[in-house]
Amino acid sequence: MIALDLDDTLLRSDLSISYRTRNAIKRAEAAGIVAVLASGRIPAAMERFARLLGMHKRAGYLICNNGTIIQESMTGQIVYEIQIPPKTALTAFDLAAAEGFPVQLYDDDIMYVSKPNEFAGYDQKITGLRQVVVENFRDMVAAGCYKLLIPGDPMILPPLEMLLRTYLGNEATLFTSKPYFLEILPPKTDKGTALEKVAGILGINREAVLAIGDSMNDEAMIKWAGVGVAMVNGDERIKDIAAVVTKRSNDDDGVADIIERYVLNL
Repeated sequence: MIALDLDDTLLRSDLSISYRTRNAIKRAEAAGIVAVLASGRIPAAMERFARLLGMHKRAGYLICNNGTIIQESMTGQIVYEIQIPPKTALTAFDLAAAEGFPVQLYDDDIMYVSKPNEFAGYDQKITGLRQVVVENFRDMVAAGCYKLLIPGDPMILPPLEMLLRTYLGNEATLFTSKPYFLEILPPKTDKGTALEKVAGILGINREAVLAIGDSMNDEAMIKWAGVGVAMVNGDERIKDIAAVVTKRSNDDDGVADIIERYVLNL
């Protein structure tokens, strides 16, 4: 099995997937390899890429929301989902709001924001989701959510992350998916745990799993996989923990190069 992150890994900067990369994935699948997409995006923001790869025509899986949702690629059926405990979500929101940070959550094809911010605009551009500003955002958080995202300047997000870790402890999973996105997930939830669940469903040993990513939300799956690969354009912390670092970037067929060398043995 190969697990592929989307943004800055499988996707080029223009959010396309090159012909070489699509061909490498299809050849791997023809050889009996299962391809899994694993992203921080919600299902609605992943499905067009799954369709581009033809995953809607065959059994497969999408790991969405950094592991809070696992969905069958062909049927759209959710086989696993978990939400943040409401008390934990409200504590996180209250702390972020008290520090002046906006907060975002996602449902269907909509990105809900507590207040307008420049990063939400960027998020909307890369995901294609509709943005809606909600006045009673706290009530929406209390009703349940898969994850919370706190956007902000990379220079001021780390102190907030430390504050949240102090208050939330083991009640949530925290990491930066991009330097300007701090994500809050349910406890013991990440791409690694989700990938382990998919491997269990398929009866695949972790030694037979290759995972490729570029950012801190990929850390768990890169550590769990038999072969963990970091993109050369990725976070330096990810490159330090990965067994392999690509020679090519996401804009230069880095994923295709790894699949050809490590899976297809070309």
